[in-house]
Amino acid sequence: MTLNKTVEQVTDRIRTRSRDRRSEYLERVEAAINDGPRRAELSCSNLAHACAAMPDSDKSDLKGNQAPNLAIITAYNDMLSAHQPFESYPSRIRDVARATGGTAQVASGVPAMCDGVTQGQPGMDLSLFSRDVIAMSTAVGLSHNVYDAALYLGICDKIVPGLMIGALTFGHLPAIFVPAGPMVSGLPNDEKNMARQLYAEGKIGRAELLDAESQSYHAPGTCTFYGTANSNQMLMEIMGLHLPGASFINPNTPLRDALTTSATRRALAITALGNEFTPIAKIVDERVLVNGIVGLHATGGSTNLTLHLVAIARAAGIEISWDDFADLSGVVPLLTRIYPNGPADVNRFQAAGGMSVLISELLTDSLLHEDVQTVFGPGLAAYTKEPKLDDAGDTTWSPGPQKSLDPQIIASAMLPHSPNGGLRVLDGNLGRSVIKVSAVKPEFHLTQAPAVIFHSQEEFQNAFEAGKLDRDFVAVMRFQGPKACGMPELHKLTPPLGVLQDKGFKVALITDGRMSGASGKIPAAIHLTPEAVDGGPIAKLRDGDLIRLDADAGTLEVLIEDSIWNERQLASADLSASRSGIGRELFSVFRAQVGSAETGASVF
Repeated sequence: MTLNKTVEQVTDRIRTRSRDRRSEYLERVEAAINDGPRRAELSCSNLAHACAAMPDSDKSDLKGNQAPNLAIITAYNDMLSAHQPFESYPSRIRDVARATGGTAQVASGVPAMCDGVTQGQPGMDLSLFSRDVIAMSTAVGLSHNVYDAALYLGICDKIVPGLMIGALTFGHLPAIFVPAGPMVSGLPNDEKNMARQLYAEGKIGRAELLDAESQSYHAPGTCTFYGTANSNQMLMEIMGLHLPGASFINPNTPLRDALTTSATRRALAITALGNEFTPIAKIVDERVLVNGIVGLHATGGSTNLTLHLVAIARAAGIEISWDDFADLSGVVPLLTRIYPNGPADVNRFQAAGGMSVLISELLTDSLLHEDVQTVFGPGLAAYTKEPKLDDAGDTTWSPGPQKSLDPQIIASAMLPHSPNGGLRVLDGNLGRSVIKVSAVKPEFHLTQAPAVIFHSQEEFQNAFEAGKLDRDFVAVMRFQGPKACGMPELHKLTPPLGVLQDKGFKVALITDGRMSGASGKIPAAIHLTPEAVDGGPIAKLRDGDLIRLDADAGTLEVLIEDSIWNERQLASADLSASRSGIGRELFSVFRAQVGSAETGASVF
């Protein structure tokens, strides 16, 4: 079928825009491919160090330079439920590699912080910067240059994007991303959200709230709502970097283990020592990135990806912009209803047909590039299959469901939940920002109300508890950008704003910070750029200024005479409290070097 015209046009303009940068990147990759792993050229001392801790059989294989050696880059730790299952993965991968004629080594561990733990806490100021630390940590591990391919063990918010940036920097190496899957379902997400709102209203106490949260987050695996972590998993699969159907199989199950075994075998098969050499640089191109954006829109995914995909693309020598996101959102229908865009969690999404049905619907509607390379082989059509266990306990793939098993969770492209993806770019005299409206009711797409200025979530919470916000208003949360304090997520604002909206008030949020994958029913113009500390117009706003946020028209403006606005001075803020403590002192160089939200908020 003919590719959707807008998808084709956006892909072509990305290719044109990126031509020089992409060419330089591919030249570097080709030079590294020609050099190959340097094991044969290492000094005896170098090589002895590289395999000193390996069993004798592995040493013999590694020294011979003919058996492929896999790097394992792991984000394992016990504190992240999504990453705890990775504890046992290296042993399995090493055993499978040996049985398949190769070797495997943990090349490095990368940091992995949980945004759920740091929400509203000082540590959240390190969250976004951790992505670039992860990329650098990946580079440190791979710098030993004794590997033929890499397996990346990571799932959550900044971890997968950081691993992707690192992997693409070593674009000459094949790469497969190996997930651990979502935790089994607990308390439904809408009930958890109700408990948070009741707590914000003072109708339940902390004990009841903690009980609800503990019923929601209760087992190994990814949190079951469709936030950044699960958006990452969708992204890796639709971009062809997972094995088909790998994203949403629960941890510690036979199929999950079999998929890890298959990923190891496949990684060995696609090295330069085999017949199917597939470096990641030859997978991630303009078409694959567009497929990722299409998947983001079709699932109502995390707004964090408007930062991360830009940074990932740049690591591959490709330049994508928020306008690309906006134009694709206009033609990609919303096909899924997964919390916060609906009541279902990712386990119900998987049961309804999961990624195989989603990709099938998007291919049928000509919204995806099918003619791409994947870690599984040529063509995205293979990702309409789903994994099963054969009689020997190995993975086999068979055709997935022909249509959704629950249209309330996964709709058809002919009868979507919404005709567009719900992600918009807002422009106006306050700058540029993104807004996700897939969970916002149409009557709230336009908000015109006076500004109330805040410089911290605590300041907002105090005003809410004092009853000062029982009215129509636009909350302006500024000095939250990457240069100011690392661009933290601002989820403490969501429950009280939800309470006020339910009371009948017209409320909205404008911020140069983030709201991320759990953005919900409140209209929120986020990632505003330029940020306040960088001279952005948001720093000119004063209490009472009339603001108009129109998600349908794509505008964000302060309604004030130009002569007054142009003469108004920028406000300042004391940021010293957010620049020390909990390790924030160590990140001053990141705050000084970081780029804007629209360029990926990266230090590279």
